Amino acid sequence: MSYAGSYLWRLRQVVGSELVLMPGAMVALLRDDGRVLLTKRGDDGSWCLPAGAAEVGGSFARTAIDELVEETGIGVAETDLVPFASLSEAEAHTVQYPSGDVTHCFALCFLVRRWEGDPRPDGSESTAVRFVPLDAPPAPTHQPTAHALALLRAYLDTGVFQLR
Repeated sequence: MSYAGSYLWRLRQVVGSELVLMPGAMVALLRDDGRVLLTKRGDDGSWCLPAGAAEVGGSFARTAIDELVEETGIGVAETDLVPFASLSEAEAHTVQYPSGDVTHCFALCFLVRRWEGDPRPDGSESTAVRFVPLDAPPAPTHQPTAHALALLRAYLDTGVFQLR
């Protein structure tokens, strides 16, 4: 779903740019060669993991699947979503968008190693897609993504779900 008409968009019509607490999901597609898929954001040009806000009646898994399809054209089965971390710390996950909107994001992060399709940008939310080395994302990297990539490296090293 595009931003216009979404739950967050409708909420913004009432609260303006004030701080909003928003649940969502992030997805790290990881190839066998250790490269992870990032998208270039249409709003500020930074690089990020496919991610987005939950919609009414949705779930973390549904949000992950929907955002991945919207932003990259990639399809994934719910059974292939492996939760590796949660993001919730206000100092790391409060984002001010170019519009002035402020959102404190609470995200469940999923690792995906099996999917269908070839990634492509949607031309709006994402303007480019690229598999990059996990430890060397391109600049500028969206701050929540930088944090999520560090948590993914910790998860891959330990096998322990990362709670942040």
